[in-house]
Amino acid sequence: MSAVDEMLSAARATLTRLTPAEAAALDDVLFVDIRPAHDRDAEGEIPGSLPIERIVLEWRLDPHGAHRIAEVAEDTRVVVLCNESYSSSLAARDLQALGLPRATDLVGGFRAWAAAGLPVRDGPTPAIT
Repeated sequence: MSAVDEMLSAARATLTRLTPAEAAALDDVLFVDIRPAHDRDAEGEIPGSLPIERIVLEWRLDPHGAHRIAEVAEDTRVVVLCNESYSSSLAARDLQALGLPRATDLVGGFRAWAAAGLPVRDGPTPAIT
């Protein structure tokens, strides 16, 4: 197993990951899309999701930070998504370490969501930077 595979496995061991169907059934969730604009343009976005560039993710979601977005607090259930749920697992782990214990990611990422026939809107929505 490669070092990155070990890192990914360790990150996922700390998460209560959600399938697209499980995530879609939640009312109290903040979907955070860390995919680049070209992917969101080509494939679409989850309605209501917030695109946040990975480079600023921790600053925008730090529940006590001066640069956080208004939608986030310590008890916010954040579901991070990327294309296929590799980067999102690492990002969700980092958000838990930052003080968001309910942070997790979407199993299979956006592509699994779309393949499940769940709602998709055209993108790209301008990312929060």
